[in-house]
Amino acid sequence: MTACHVTCDIRFLVPLLFWDNCVGTGVNNTTQNGGHPGDTPAPKVEPDAPNGKVELRKKVTLLRGISIIIGTIIGAGIFISPKGILKNSGSVGMSLVVWIACGVLSLFGALSYAELGTSIQKSGGHYTYILEAFGPQMAFIRLWADLIAIRPAGLAVISLAFGQYILEPIFMPCGVPEIAIKLATSIGITSVMYLNSMSTSWTNRIQIFLTFSKLLAIAIIIVPGLYMLFKGETKNFENAFEVSNIKLTGLPLAFYSGMYAYAGWFYLNFVTEEVENPEKTVPLAICISMAIVTFCYVLTNVAYYTVMSAEELLASQAVAVTFAGKMMGNFSVAVPVFVALSCFGSMNGCLFAFSRMFFVASREGHLPEVLSMIHVRRHTPLAAVLVLYPMTVFQLFVGDIYSLLNFMSFLRWLFIGVAVLGLIYMRYTRPDMPRPFKVPLFIPAIFSFTCFFMVFLSLYSDPVNTGIGFAISLTGIPAYYVFIVFDRRPKWLQDGLGNTLPTFRRHLLDITHGILSKLKHESQQCVHVDTLEIILS
Repeated sequence: MTACHVTCDIRFLVPLLFWDNCVGTGVNNTTQNGGHPGDTPAPKVEPDAPNGKVELRKKVTLLRGISIIIGTIIGAGIFISPKGILKNSGSVGMSLVVWIACGVLSLFGALSYAELGTSIQKSGGHYTYILEAFGPQMAFIRLWADLIAIRPAGLAVISLAFGQYILEPIFMPCGVPEIAIKLATSIGITSVMYLNSMSTSWTNRIQIFLTFSKLLAIAIIIVPGLYMLFKGETKNFENAFEVSNIKLTGLPLAFYSGMYAYAGWFYLNFVTEEVENPEKTVPLAICISMAIVTFCYVLTNVAYYTVMSAEELLASQAVAVTFAGKMMGNFSVAVPVFVALSCFGSMNGCLFAFSRMFFVASREGHLPEVLSMIHVRRHTPLAAVLVLYPMTVFQLFVGDIYSLLNFMSFLRWLFIGVAVLGLIYMRYTRPDMPRPFKVPLFIPAIFSFTCFFMVFLSLYSDPVNTGIGFAISLTGIPAYYVFIVFDRRPKWLQDGLGNTLPTFRRHLLDITHGILSKLKHESQQCVHVDTLEIILS
């Protein structure tokens, strides 16, 4: 009998482990050649390889790559509260300088990641690069912090902004009830999870649409603002660089705010294996995206300053709404809708990217094997997409999300700095590694220094929260030895993983054999029972 995919649905038997339609990423998924889901370091290029392997397909084109980067960088911040830089820099002119400088520094980081992404052509982003440069323990600590805190909390915060602004036009002029926000947020999270589970192509198409929606919203702000500027409305730019207003002590905090505004340029590196021709697409998408985002951010702030004074901007609760109220009258009602679409695009792009990190970590043996399984018809890492759903919803209704983000936010820059430092380290330890795209060494050196400076700034400005976040991340060390290193795991873990699951699988396989035998005679669909045995074994 020739091998073919399992096409008969048995979801009602195994809804939790997706065994009906998911297969691992082993070489051939056969016991004869020692294949085991998760053993392959990277999927092959061909989506329908002759050995019958099911793989993530290369569907991320240049346009889709640009939409992933822009769609995740531009969130709600530029529309609602782009005032952290102005507050800490002290003047309009210096704030614009900081916006440009942060764009250039972010470009340095993005170019460093372009080299990493083209020389290490595996998905997973920070996790993969730290794994390659410094080994599994440090990579697992990064993964642990992402899994238990950073990603669920970050996704919940973006989703809450979506829930609030999608309902705001309905409840105007009253405030939106908190329970309504959380219900709308839950619907938003569920829809993003469903979209990413069902189709990679549609996920990318929706992302392109949402990215163009964001750029349209920014254009609606920039065009009338520049029109007023060219008409001679320049009073807010007078004495823009007045020395007495510049706060030298606040400039580091201004750069800190600016770097966070540009964060997201690294998400394309999380899906490198799905990028068409990554040697050219990754660097090109990164450079085009960073140029567009920097251009949009600077001109948007110029438009704000043209219409509003610095005092008005600092006092505004939603800068874009205040701007639209002055320039467009009743059209300002549409601003919350654009903000909600922007948040939905960030949710979609983030989930698409970091689900691949969990997929790769499972393939490397750092997460349960089921997370490296792929749906045989939809070619999506279904389990890796859904793993964050319960934790995100739980934190949404129970946890103190913003406090958790305060604890953990500095870790992003710490591990990005470590990954870029790994680029420098591998220049000397692995000089013969193929590098289709190579940056001058001063670029990663400057950027890694910037990242470590931001970590130091976090420790200096908020030592308590930063210390708590650091302590939470260090719990990854005992977790690494308990779950990954020790051959003799605790008895309760052996009982749970070593005895219960195999017994359950044997019983399930007996039941499934009977069902498949019956379906085989009643249907013309091709069913290969041996393949199912391998999946369940």
